[in-house]
Amino acid sequence: MSWLGKLVGGAFGFMLGGPLGAIFGASVGHQFDTGMGGMAGESFNPGDQQRVQMAFFTATFAVMGHVAKADGRVSNEEIGLAKRVMDNMELSPELREAAIQLFQQGKQADFPLTDVLRQFRVECHRRTNLVRMFVEIQIQAAFADGVYDAKEEKLLLDICAQLGVSRFEYQVIKGQVQAQHRFQQSGEQFHTARAGLSKLEDAYAVLGVPATADDADVKKAYRRLMSQHHPDKLVAKGLPEEMMQMAKQKTQQIRKAYETIREARGF
Repeated sequence: MSWLGKLVGGAFGFMLGGPLGAIFGASVGHQFDTGMGGMAGESFNPGDQQRVQMAFFTATFAVMGHVAKADGRVSNEEIGLAKRVMDNMELSPELREAAIQLFQQGKQADFPLTDVLRQFRVECHRRTNLVRMFVEIQIQAAFADGVYDAKEEKLLLDICAQLGVSRFEYQVIKGQVQAQHRFQQSGEQFHTARAGLSKLEDAYAVLGVPATADDADVKKAYRRLMSQHHPDKLVAKGLPEEMMQMAKQKTQQIRKAYETIREARGF
């Protein structure tokens, strides 16, 4: 069971320690001194899945708030994205309030971004797909209002650098996130020849391959992305179980993009 499915108190923040533990502890407020009684004998050591899950949850919402504030204001669309992530997780009222408080803390001018990212990287040691998922969520937060501000881009590049994500990989992820957004919108619009062509172009971008790629490369890219976003694999790496729905939506988009290309090519 995910740590999020348990009775959560600030004691979890105490056990995690560091800036992430402090931020989480502050987000649950009055619960900070509760919850220890039912946790006797539980393991919560570095590398434990529950510890990584907590670090991911805390960093995701706090950094999302920081990214949203990068351009000087937090738009309704950015707030809406944070709420959709919370809705997908089906959080309890207490944890939803904690996520909101984490988002609010991230917006503060004194938010310790460097310290948070340093600890997050340590907690997610060698879990590259988990870090990639985190970066995708932050890029989605920046893109939520449809405007990719220069300050947001600079901040995201800094976040990637601190997490060991190359500039090239950032550009790939950014292109895929934007293509996924367009691809999803195209599926909701009235179909025309031009719309169909644009959808196909976006389908290639979702898979991260050019339209000139041969069938073997298209299939290889599809299998790689499906493996990277496989919900069970991500949860095993430390993705909170409540975030599985997000991973499932990602795989659905990837599958739809692949099917669009397959239909167009006839293989």
